[in-house]
Amino acid sequence: MAFGDLLELVGGTGRFQIVHVTLLCMPVLMMASHNLLQNFVASVPHHHCMAHANLSQSQFSPEETLLITVPLDLTGKPQKCRRYATPQWHLLDKNRTSSSEGQGDTDDGLDVDLQECGDGWFYNMTERSSTIISEWDLVCDLRSWKQMGQTIYMGGVLVGALVFGGLSDRYGRRILLLISHLLMGVSGTCAAFSSSFPLFCLFRFGCGMALSGLALNTFSLIVEWIPTRVRTVVGTITGYSYTVGQLLLAVIAYFIRDWRWLTLAVSLPFYVFFLYSWWFHESARWLVLSTQSEQAIKNLKSVAKFNGRREEGEKIDIKMVQESMKKEMSGSKGSHSGLDLFRTPTMRTMTICLSAVWLSTSFAYYGLAMDLQKFGVDIYLIQVIFGAVDIPAKVVITVGMSFIGRRPSQCGALIIAGVTILVNLLVPYDKHVVRTCLAVLGKGCLAASFNCCYLYSGELFPTIIRQNGMGWVSMMARVGAMVAPMVLLAGDYIPWLPGLIYGGAPILSGVAAVFLPETLGSPLPDTIQDVEDRGSGRRSKMAPKEAISLQDTQSNLLKQAA
Repeated sequence: MAFGDLLELVGGTGRFQIVHVTLLCMPVLMMASHNLLQNFVASVPHHHCMAHANLSQSQFSPEETLLITVPLDLTGKPQKCRRYATPQWHLLDKNRTSSSEGQGDTDDGLDVDLQECGDGWFYNMTERSSTIISEWDLVCDLRSWKQMGQTIYMGGVLVGALVFGGLSDRYGRRILLLISHLLMGVSGTCAAFSSSFPLFCLFRFGCGMALSGLALNTFSLIVEWIPTRVRTVVGTITGYSYTVGQLLLAVIAYFIRDWRWLTLAVSLPFYVFFLYSWWFHESARWLVLSTQSEQAIKNLKSVAKFNGRREEGEKIDIKMVQESMKKEMSGSKGSHSGLDLFRTPTMRTMTICLSAVWLSTSFAYYGLAMDLQKFGVDIYLIQVIFGAVDIPAKVVITVGMSFIGRRPSQCGALIIAGVTILVNLLVPYDKHVVRTCLAVLGKGCLAASFNCCYLYSGELFPTIIRQNGMGWVSMMARVGAMVAPMVLLAGDYIPWLPGLIYGGAPILSGVAAVFLPETLGSPLPDTIQDVEDRGSGRRSKMAPKEAISLQDTQSNLLKQAA
């Protein structure tokens, strides 16, 4: 009897599984809120220098005060980071006597001394009532701190993946999931009440770590309590929970305009998730592999009772459980490590190409998704559009993978995404609709690329080091997400450079994906030799029946990096 048969015995798709998956999917809705939170809490309001402290503004209108205090830039808008060293009184006379004269001709050709904003900034808070930008003046010389904050958060996601991944294999999925829920709730609450930007970044780092723990252990608990035949369906449903979460964030942010209350609103639900997570059952698979067979039997009997199969559950004993896990227990014994990803020629080429695919996909994805203001469209509307485009994108890529293959689908998604980003560089900034449409198409292609590379990578890596391989490429994705916000800073010096990098990276990785082998209809490789045989064109000795499990193996990972 296989372990899948054991699950069927206690009710493979019974009431327990329905309630279990539903409760585990609810936190996934809020994961997107924390991933993309900075679009709203760190949105940059229109701003300019405050008037001189010794200037009595009561005798002038706000327009007149602005006229004599702040010069205009080349677009005719007030400069953001400079003001006149002294009020330019003569501009009042020029403005009153001749409205036809340009206000930019401030000094009749004479040089005017300018200075930095010594008395702070004025912020136009029409879209948001407050942001971390306006609260801590993260503008002008400190504008890079905004991107640094997101990079620190993504650093937390990377560290969390390394920490929680190892701990969950040692101590179990359930306890780490409980800790992750509590960490997210506490870190998010502390971030909402932070008194300084460094403290805010520290607690956001904690949120990033918690998000990795949530993703890893949520998806593990889901797939390890459901039978193989429904993993693809459940994986798709859970993946779309993240997509719905992107739409939910736009709604929450629309009604909560203060950054502190918004951060608190997306963090408080995790206390509720923490409380009901005590009901979750530890994975019986993990318990058996951890020599805790008696507890595994108790959990299986509890599930059988919940599903109305008490009699079937009473038949389960230690011998039956250990027999069902014989294959997994034997497969867990080995001396393989992550170094095997680079030890042989085919494995080395494959790992390098997949690393490029994952890094560039995450890099360009967050480069687009984390800078919504640059499109000149209402940020709430574009957040909804950016979230909704994932729905058809994932459908299209799934069809493509099933009919034309994994490799062309992966290459096509990346190259089309890169081309749309590069084409956007040629569109004038005032063409907001065109720029937004191209960005949405690019973001959809990158979401599709994420969908493809999870399944594709799982089919390429051999069974004995599949988790090592998936862990490596997932780390590459985190590195890309960390670097993405910092590239935006180059736009202060060369406006078109970030777009060139964001567009060029997917195209290059799309070309690199050409060197990957096609896996559509092929059996899963079990050993490194199987991979080398496939790379050299020799027929593998793998059993064809293993091909049946290729989608179920990786669809359950549920696109957590997207």
